[in-house]
Amino acid sequence: MQLVPGETALAFYKAKNSTDKPVIGISTYNVIPYEAGQYFNKIQCFCFEEQRLNPHEEVDMPVFFFIDPEFAEDPRMANVENIMLSYTFFEAKEGHKLPLPGYS
Repeated sequence: MQLVPGETALAFYKAKNSTDKPVIGISTYNVIPYEAGQYFNKIQCFCFEEQRLNPHEEVDMPVFFFIDPEFAEDPRMANVENIMLSYTFFEAKEGHKLPLPGYS
């Protein structure tokens, strides 16, 4: 998708449980290039919340986000034309909490 800094966007990620058993998992995200991550702002996201997928269930999971307008002012981002957002789905382990990402 194409957008300009400050514009909101809604993307959907497809997840499918191809097993015969229900799966409960948590998704984490990654932004590439790493330096652009500080400008990526999630308004609403499925990540870091447990998701249950029943056997053979396929779902579209939404993420509502924007790229901070300051992205366009950062000289380090001058040659960045593409930002890739990816998700990894991990099976949840009882009592295990994932750390929330942060940027300094």
